[in-house]
Amino acid sequence: MARTPSITDVTGILVGHYTSAERPTGCTVVTSEKRFVAGVDIRGGAPGTRESDLLRAENSVDRIDAVFLSGGSAFGLEVGTGISRYLEEHRRGFDAQIARVPIVCGAILFDLLLGNSRIRPDAQAGYDAIRTASRKPVSEGNVGAGAGATVGKIFGAENAMKGGLGSWAFTHSSGLSVGALAAVNSMGNVVDPSTGQTIAGSRSKNRKGFVSASRRIQKSFSLDLPFATSTVLGVVATNAVLSKTQCTKVAQMAQDALARCIYPSHMPWDGDTVFAISSGTWKQRKKMDVGILGALAADALAKAIVRGVMKAESWGKFPAAKDYP
Repeated sequence: MARTPSITDVTGILVGHYTSAERPTGCTVVTSEKRFVAGVDIRGGAPGTRESDLLRAENSVDRIDAVFLSGGSAFGLEVGTGISRYLEEHRRGFDAQIARVPIVCGAILFDLLLGNSRIRPDAQAGYDAIRTASRKPVSEGNVGAGAGATVGKIFGAENAMKGGLGSWAFTHSSGLSVGALAAVNSMGNVVDPSTGQTIAGSRSKNRKGFVSASRRIQKSFSLDLPFATSTVLGVVATNAVLSKTQCTKVAQMAQDALARCIYPSHMPWDGDTVFAISSGTWKQRKKMDVGILGALAADALAKAIVRGVMKAESWGKFPAAKDYP
């Protein structure tokens, strides 16, 4: 059986999950055997992040050790502590002479709707996730940061559907790879850009289709929006050699995937965040055009978003796309 394209097709990239057995929530860690260059683009108006400022081009640290995506809202930022503990135990991190300090970046999404909201990913969850990180194709659906994800909450949680985690990658015969990972937990509906069809979102009253968010907004110019329980998180990766500034540009371009797939996206109460990382393992014969890499990253992230929804499993009152008429 052919290997399913995955962000771990990018040479040097490792991914691990922690998925709670107590309720749908979890975290996902992206790391590498060597420190790597990273950038970030944050477009949601209510992000929850760790160490994102150090990825700004003018700041000093140019390589990091891990990126995590986590459920649990702001509580989920605690997973970074466990990841740091694991990395320190393995003598990985920034050499500060008297100690190696792991540089761990991450972002969280709000998934407290499902089950007991007091159960959130913690430091041990982060430790367990990075401990299992491997080159295997990424598990998708109700796993890791996508375990408690839901989509289409714009007209109330009672009409929403199950979201999830997805991954994809493109690999050229030269060995150049661009991959993506997405945790899909959106306020808006999810569209497959290859067909233009809504595949998951706010369900209609007769439960045979979807409410068109764009038509409703254009007609009313106002909505009684529910409490914000959204955020789509992504990581895009390449084995091309990139600087921190170039990674940031790739992350910016990759955000196009959210605009293609999620309506509406990048709202004031979303935490939509995309990280871009470079393992730098590809033996380049010529300088790569960052614009081409950014376009490929957006395509890969769009595929990952669609897969995150299509691989999801129904939970409670939240049906999955594959179970909905």
